[in-house]
Amino acid sequence: MDKHDGRDAGTIRLDDPWYDALAVGWGEGDEPVPVGPAAEGRTAPDASDIYLEVQRSAAFQEVRARYRGFVVPATVGFLLWYVAYVIAATAAPGLMSRPVFGAVNVALLAGLGQFLSTFLLTWAYARHARLRRDRAALDLRWTVFEQERGQERGRRRGEGR
Repeated sequence: MDKHDGRDAGTIRLDDPWYDALAVGWGEGDEPVPVGPAAEGRTAPDASDIYLEVQRSAAFQEVRARYRGFVVPATVGFLLWYVAYVIAATAAPGLMSRPVFGAVNVALLAGLGQFLSTFLLTWAYARHARLRRDRAALDLRWTVFEQERGQERGRRRGEGR
């Protein structure tokens, strides 16, 4: 967190690169920053070039592969479990109405199993993201933020000349 001087000296600003990612640059300066030739005579890369470069990087591909490696099998497994429950409820009412203990039957246990599996899958997804993807994704975010920040500094230096 940074404190800054000026007319809003009492406010605290968070330096999070994704805080307002869709509105970067809107209303932050007194005048719009022109995008044009850089100081060396070549065109300055814009934000889309930075994002495309990161998307092509091996680190990004690894994060996406880890994401797909969990989400695709988990989704397929959960959908199969749900469809099996629905099919069993409609096609095998005798099996589903079989009592297990007291007034509790197979259908009730399977229905509760649907809720339990949802919570377990949510927990497993959060754990997988925390252990296998979050650190790498955060590193990518900061890489993009630093590149955009450097680009903005370069543009401001170009304007001052």
